Amino acid sequence: MSAPDPNTTMQFIENKTYDEILVGDHAELTRTLTAQDISLFAVMSGDVNPAHVDADYAKDDMFHHVIAHGMWGGALISTVLGTELPGPGTIFLDQSLKFEAPVALGDTVTVRVEVTEKQAKGRLLLACTCRNQHGKMVIEGVAKVIAPPEKVRRRRIQLPTVRLHAPGAHYARLIAATAPMDQVSTAVVHPCDALSLAAALDAADKGMITPVLVGPRAKVQAAAQAAGRSIDAYRFIDATHSHAAAAIAVALVRDGTVAALMKGALHTDELMEAVLDPALGLRTERRMSHIYVLDVPTYSKPLLITDAAINVAPDLNAKRDIVQNAIDLAHALGIEVPKVAILSAVETVTPRMSSTVDAAALCKMADRGQITGGMLDGPLAFDNAISKAAATAKGIVSQVAGYADILVAPDLESANMMAKQLIYLADADAAGIVLGARVPIILTSRADSAASRLASCALAQLFINRPAPLAP
Repeated sequence: MSAPDPNTTMQFIENKTYDEILVGDHAELTRTLTAQDISLFAVMSGDVNPAHVDADYAKDDMFHHVIAHGMWGGALISTVLGTELPGPGTIFLDQSLKFEAPVALGDTVTVRVEVTEKQAKGRLLLACTCRNQHGKMVIEGVAKVIAPPEKVRRRRIQLPTVRLHAPGAHYARLIAATAPMDQVSTAVVHPCDALSLAAALDAADKGMITPVLVGPRAKVQAAAQAAGRSIDAYRFIDATHSHAAAAIAVALVRDGTVAALMKGALHTDELMEAVLDPALGLRTERRMSHIYVLDVPTYSKPLLITDAAINVAPDLNAKRDIVQNAIDLAHALGIEVPKVAILSAVETVTPRMSSTVDAAALCKMADRGQITGGMLDGPLAFDNAISKAAATAKGIVSQVAGYADILVAPDLESANMMAKQLIYLADADAAGIVLGARVPIILTSRADSAASRLASCALAQLFINRPAPLAP
């Protein structure tokens, strides 16, 4: 008789009936405790005991990261009893466990259950032990169960992948970093709805900005009433309509009254028309560009995407400035050498696809010092830029591929669609800012969360207070 195919066997779980089981039969399971295991256990059980989930609670260097009690190990014992020995159909009657030692983050635990006694009416006693990677007993005890009387064989269920994410975690760190910084005097342009006005006032309450409200007085006061907020403590400049508010706000920058602009309840084009005015605007020698900073649940760090709002079809020179603006913002966020992926649909330079040629040119411009402060690679497809597994599968050898901090899209349409897909399909939060003008411009959207709006203000504050670049 040929041996069973192990691949087929692994697809099923099968029990051992009471009649099949002998004293001395045993089963084992080995698992390593990870931070995700601890977090999942806390989410499932509601157990937020700091001794179980708080990395700062543990004082012993031996358990510096996280100490988890034996309930995780106890759950593993139940897993072996319910899936291996006796397996499916087992009825639990009693279990007593003694926790001999803590299980620490990174410990590898081997769980063993062994039949020690067969009793009447299908009852079994099983010795249960858990030993860590050093062979030390961490849990021991006894389980009493009723073994299944009939054979059960079921297809093994493929468990779903679970990803844990604290919404706004990256943003919370950015906002916390602004605490020691001075407030930034900011013209809030046409804050005529409750959302945009509340965002500015929330940032003021956090000590991030000193708002100067610019807009039609009656509409702004109505927005304050709708938001349940008072604006009496803040400077107010009356403007007849949104275009006038934008022009006044730009003038406040030019005379040095404010150091940032914040978009209220007006269209981005209205604000940017005043900013881009050839005679009275805020142009510099650098092309202006928009940068999203996204908090993506499935990505381990903030992800910058540019340009999704200003430059529709940028040429090579514009892309150079777009890249440099993003690198400068990344520096302000504490990323010393940001990894910049220049995106296209393919990874090879193809003359028929101008985005691949531009990507190659931008990388060479970085080699020649025309773009500074970052590590560039491209062309890269989106998957290769953010997934090391995808890059490896395609044989791409790169320090950027799979680890990108900044994604530079070929044009506004692709950048905007990419960001919106992450926001609406991957539950990402998005903060945004425009750089390249005399001052940073805080762009918010009606769909932004409160955390995103605060994070956008934090971007401006961090950028204004960024360390001066080192001399070459």
